[in-house]
Amino acid sequence: MPIAAPDKKTAPAAGQQAATGEPVARVAVAGATGYAGQELVRLLARHPAVRLTAAMSSGATSAPRPLPALARIWDQAVTPLDIDQLSSSADIVFLALPETASAEVAPRLLERGTRVIDLSGAFRIREAADRQRWYPATATLPQGTVYGLPERDAAAIRDARLVSCPGCYPTAALLALEPLSDAALIEGTVIVDAKSGISGAGKAPSDRTHFSENHGSVAAYGVFSHRHNAEIEQELKREVTFVPHLVPLDRGILETIYVSLKKGTTEAQVAKALEDAYRDAAFVRLTGAALPEIKHVAHTNFCDIGWKVDEERHRLALIVVLDNLVKGAAGQAVQNLNIVLGLDERTGLL
Repeated sequence: MPIAAPDKKTAPAAGQQAATGEPVARVAVAGATGYAGQELVRLLARHPAVRLTAAMSSGATSAPRPLPALARIWDQAVTPLDIDQLSSSADIVFLALPETASAEVAPRLLERGTRVIDLSGAFRIREAADRQRWYPATATLPQGTVYGLPERDAAAIRDARLVSCPGCYPTAALLALEPLSDAALIEGTVIVDAKSGISGAGKAPSDRTHFSENHGSVAAYGVFSHRHNAEIEQELKREVTFVPHLVPLDRGILETIYVSLKKGTTEAQVAKALEDAYRDAAFVRLTGAALPEIKHVAHTNFCDIGWKVDEERHRLALIVVLDNLVKGAAGQAVQNLNIVLGLDERTGLL
């Protein structure tokens, strides 16, 4: 959904892939050494319609270094963050930075006429008071900022100057819940019980992400205090109880979502709402009663949604899985890039 009206005077028009096969846009990545940043470099270096011109770190003082995991995919060094070089070398810049850095860098790129696809949470929250609580470094939203859930917001994304990619947990929750909300099938409580692999906590080491703390354990965190709760409630327009957990996996999210349904709602109505919403969606797979698992989506841009309905007690359980580094981050960002450029959403992702 649009956050602010696009400023079309400074936003480059979306193009289509040239008949010659030449790239239609130059792209660059800031924050390329993080988990999501490296996934971005991996995807963009092989994307047939763009040319990756630069991969930079999150700071201006870091030393240039290679990315060994990307050898023969992207053999250039990751260089220190340089906003002038980013804007001069790329038409579209991906920011895989901490939200405080994105809040500073994105407006400066926009001033130079460079379009931005941001993976942080800096620009996701519309209400100023809520944004001040969760992302205080973002005083205002730049003109042309759009919340970019591709399956829901494609029309607005095409003309956006700044695409704010949803968080990993909200992506899973919203893809499952919004069609049911639109169909007026939800009545009462919504509980999102979410479990994420350790990479969802970012690359910076901490006690919480230490191997010996996580191996063989599952831990809840951020209960009633996680910023993704505000994002889910903003888009769903209803109160949601959200409890995330860390599990000893390197990647992947599984959310079990409990919903109180309007009396008389049938399994067929639930299935129809989801099928109508995602009949043409390239990256949402509906599995129905065959409940999905994290391994089914790891290293892909797919979000799989399964469900069970208890018609007698008006209860619904949704099981949603995605890869937090792909559909929950880098893959979704590239999907948004494809929309901005007028390409098939699957380009570079399948």
